[in-house]
Amino acid sequence: MKQQPENQQQPSLYLEVCFQNEEPRLPLHTSIVLFLLSYCECKFFKVYLVFKKPSSSESLRSQLPEHLDSSDVQSEALPQLVRDCRLPAVLDETGQLCRAGLAVVLRHIINKTIEADPSRNDVLALLGFKKTCLKACAEVSRWTRLCEIEIPSAVEEHLQNPANDDQQVPLSILTLERRLAEPVRVHNDDKIRRRKLQEQRREESAESQENLDSESEPGQSSQACDGLELRAALAKLSVDSVPALATRENSEIRKVKTADLPPLEHVFAEGLYFTLTDVVLLPCIYQYLCSLQARAAATLHHLPHLLRWYGRVQEVPGVLRAAKACGLLLSIPQAPTSGLPILSAEDNPTSLPVEEEEGREMAPEVPFVGGPRPTMTKLKENGIEAVFTPHPCPSWTLPWESLPGAINPTEGKMSNIRAVRKMQQLNNLVAMVTELARPGYTIVDFCSGTGHVGIVLAHTLPDCQVILIENKEESLVRAQSRSAELGLKNIGFIQANLDYFTGPFHIGVSIASYKNRFCTICFIYLHDDPKSTVLYNCTRFLSLFQEHMILCRFADQTAVQLPPDRRLIGKQCMGLVDLDRSWAAETHGYSVQVMTMEPESCSPKNNMLVGRPLQKRGLEVTAGQLEEAVHN
Repeated sequence: MKQQPENQQQPSLYLEVCFQNEEPRLPLHTSIVLFLLSYCECKFFKVYLVFKKPSSSESLRSQLPEHLDSSDVQSEALPQLVRDCRLPAVLDETGQLCRAGLAVVLRHIINKTIEADPSRNDVLALLGFKKTCLKACAEVSRWTRLCEIEIPSAVEEHLQNPANDDQQVPLSILTLERRLAEPVRVHNDDKIRRRKLQEQRREESAESQENLDSESEPGQSSQACDGLELRAALAKLSVDSVPALATRENSEIRKVKTADLPPLEHVFAEGLYFTLTDVVLLPCIYQYLCSLQARAAATLHHLPHLLRWYGRVQEVPGVLRAAKACGLLLSIPQAPTSGLPILSAEDNPTSLPVEEEEGREMAPEVPFVGGPRPTMTKLKENGIEAVFTPHPCPSWTLPWESLPGAINPTEGKMSNIRAVRKMQQLNNLVAMVTELARPGYTIVDFCSGTGHVGIVLAHTLPDCQVILIENKEESLVRAQSRSAELGLKNIGFIQANLDYFTGPFHIGVSIASYKNRFCTICFIYLHDDPKSTVLYNCTRFLSLFQEHMILCRFADQTAVQLPPDRRLIGKQCMGLVDLDRSWAAETHGYSVQVMTMEPESCSPKNNMLVGRPLQKRGLEVTAGQLEEAVHN
């Protein structure tokens, strides 16, 4: 493995230490990160164990890998970018880019390990098909939310009362058990399923010839099936001792319809292959099983697929070594796991596939009958209409000719027409922020992308600190490169979901990129959550959920290629949706104006919301207060 030069500063990895009964202990997200570091044999990071009160890690040494270069640090001594985030977090060598959140940090550790040693195919395989394992953020993917947040949180809560005999199996663990019981859907699974059918028939033929009695047949068949899937799983890890899968199936097998092929069973959490998801789940399930104590046998009876998964994970090369290094002794009470059924959607109606659940949550099936006019009329009869405040400085513009090239959107890869529109949007945003900003203010650019807004603000307002928050690594790295080219010193970058940012700030700004996109500049950031589009104060006048969704649906119909009357209706619907957002902020003490960006052609979604505190109550807000203002 490549060694880091002595004169090159290491990236810093910050892991939380919590307390129980006044004794320090490692929370699950810290144990998960340590387990991955041990599995990858990663020595790239300087690790800091973060304490919120005076203590030391001496009593935790048995849970820390021997190769770990770690130090203790108090939370008040953390760098500001790290202090603004929930742990775990990684601060890069420059001190300007912080990655926060469990999935983000784990994926970064994997990428750094592969970068240092490209031959680590076992580590590369953790990222899964197309390197997307746990890449989708928890707000979008229910699977990520289950593995990254819900299961660790449920186990942590369970560990607080491990001896409670009346305690039920946590719902999130039952959800995982049901998921493991469902058939596997993987890329190119048709080929693997045909090989499984071929092996089943070959086994049946051998059993018939040897006159095996019927009682032994189910077990033999199950073992044969397990063998095929396990070999396919381990072959992915490039283990030399694992034999290759069977050669091409015969013509009779090739003629079998796909619907008649045997289903594939879960070997690991995401199907046939060991991935980062298994790394996350193993310390959680280990801690849960250890805490069951005398109730283990009764509880394990309800978790047969989870137990089999737990055993399979331990067969992966390197897992036992890594677990031992972190103090995880993976022995558990055994329960029968042979001949487990695979549940279909019909057999298991309480558990939809994750993809279907996501689809239902994010895009419910709603009949859009009659258009938005009846709903708009009902609101108008009750005195509710979209109200737009005149733009205070419609002709204000940045001095684009004199700005450095790295700031100008025309220097990027976008088309000239798109670049001009981006410049017009930035004129509107920067005009509002420069009016509100004062020296020493902290300005946060949420969902910053490649930094078009934040970088302009950092250059224009050198006496303010600007933080860019984005969950896509590629975009944030590009933004950091542009900032370095400009030599900006008043800027920081955080790769994280919004929930992981907890720092205070004075001004929040965003060009949101979700459905019903709008521009927002205010002392709080009005989070553009698709679920927040259900009208906040209009519900007393609208009797049906469908009416709310009709407005939201037509608020998207403002594209320039649509007929003018259609665009006008879309603009009015968008105004009503944004009116509702402004009401939500006003209930938390903000005066909000809805205005149209100039020129209107700069974006089909050209609404801009500007909010100011009604009272001088301390200008700083936190992300937690901000989220409460929007979602309550």
